[in-house]
Amino acid sequence: MYNLKTAIIGAGFMGPAHTEALRRIGVNVVGLLGIDDAESTRVAKSLGIPKAYRNFDEALADPNVDVVHITTPNRLHHRMAKAALQAGKHVMCEKPLAMTTEETSDLVETARKSGLAAGVNYNMRFYPLCLQAKEMVKAGEAGQVFSIVGSYVQDWLLYPTDYNWRVLAEEGGAVRAVGDIGTHWLDLVQNITGTKVVAVLADLKTVHPLRKRPKGEVETFSGKVTQIQATEDVAINTEDCGSIMLRFDNGAKGSLWVSQMTAGRKNCLRFEIGGTKKALYWDSESPNEIWSGYRNKANEKLLKDPGLAAENVRGFIGYPGGHNEGYPDSFKQSFQAFYSYIANGDMSAHPPFATFADGHHEVALGEAIFRSHREEKWVAVA
Repeated sequence: MYNLKTAIIGAGFMGPAHTEALRRIGVNVVGLLGIDDAESTRVAKSLGIPKAYRNFDEALADPNVDVVHITTPNRLHHRMAKAALQAGKHVMCEKPLAMTTEETSDLVETARKSGLAAGVNYNMRFYPLCLQAKEMVKAGEAGQVFSIVGSYVQDWLLYPTDYNWRVLAEEGGAVRAVGDIGTHWLDLVQNITGTKVVAVLADLKTVHPLRKRPKGEVETFSGKVTQIQATEDVAINTEDCGSIMLRFDNGAKGSLWVSQMTAGRKNCLRFEIGGTKKALYWDSESPNEIWSGYRNKANEKLLKDPGLAAENVRGFIGYPGGHNEGYPDSFKQSFQAFYSYIANGDMSAHPPFATFADGHHEVALGEAIFRSHREEKWVAVA
């Protein structure tokens, strides 16, 4: 695994996050591509990456690159992921996999033909206690799962002066809060419960139909700590928040509230899974504990501890009990799973990470949610 060399495509919020996580597992990041020469050079220098690429073709032509990480705006994912696979590079792509199911289905087929590893960074799967919840459900500890509810809320787009490329449909897709963070919740609960969402009923809302766009690009979350000089009104037609009712293939019912405008919630994913034996609750802002609820005995709270976790979970815990692990560690464990899979050399084995097929399903969910909101009715997931 440590002989694999990687290029990072995209120098915004996610590029450095990927770089830091890769270095923690011993993967050598050899080059980086930003939006232009100036950004490529500046960010590569700041991160200590030896090569700043002038363009994407140069990165793909680099014989030292085995794996490409795509952390660009969503509209570029399809073209870049497909070209990287065709160039013989393994690909780890940020979510969502692409803008439409037409694009994602093409990527699924391209990945299949390539015989290469192709993953989507649904890093929320790799919080240790989310993996523990999956083992609990799999072992039948929760009984039959009949309800799956929760939320994913943030506040970084609360004000009309808050701006980032993600608010534009042409950059990120028709659904924004759903496609940016709701997709994490949907992937996570389906992965934990082993179910699939088969139908949705959505009601979405754009709170700020006009936002103030500053000169130049604004990095994700930076508006909280950087004084942004707003310059022009921009019409917004992507949602700031919304509610979605869900039907799962095992008969379970559920609901999701998603918002990027909930004051005081910085990055808060919550789920509660109801089973006939017990319920499970987890909150990403307190990620090192998981709650189990019972009818006829005291409820329990399990702290993250490799000595208390299921055997399959221990390999994704980096520190002893009482030593908290959080958001950056979820990237590390996601990439550990991906690179170990490549190093094992058996591309026919079941991948321990989110695949392009998983990414395709999530984009299909987004399209169904958007259609349901527009037509005000239940929509089956294609």
